[in-house]
Amino acid sequence: MDAKQWTVDISIDEDERQTRSTARLHAGDTTFVGVGLARRNPSDRNVPEIGDELATARALADLSHQLIDATVSDIEGITNAPVHLTE
Repeated sequence: MDAKQWTVDISIDEDERQTRSTARLHAGDTTFVGVGLARRNPSDRNVPEIGDELATARALADLSHQLIDATVSDIEGITNAPVHLTE
């Protein structure tokens, strides 16, 4: 069995108002990009790690949804029938 390797690169950009995380999945010849945002309430303490974690979790969730959509599309392309995946 041949092993495949996919990689995810995550970049995080912060400004005073929000944190933006971008997760790029490199899967062979295909790249998926997920984006997540987090905003700090002005009355909360400034703890950048929390914004990084939340924005990255949201970017990975976005990426996950894109992979599921791509999987459904691929299966429908092969079977010529509607597909509904359950978790």
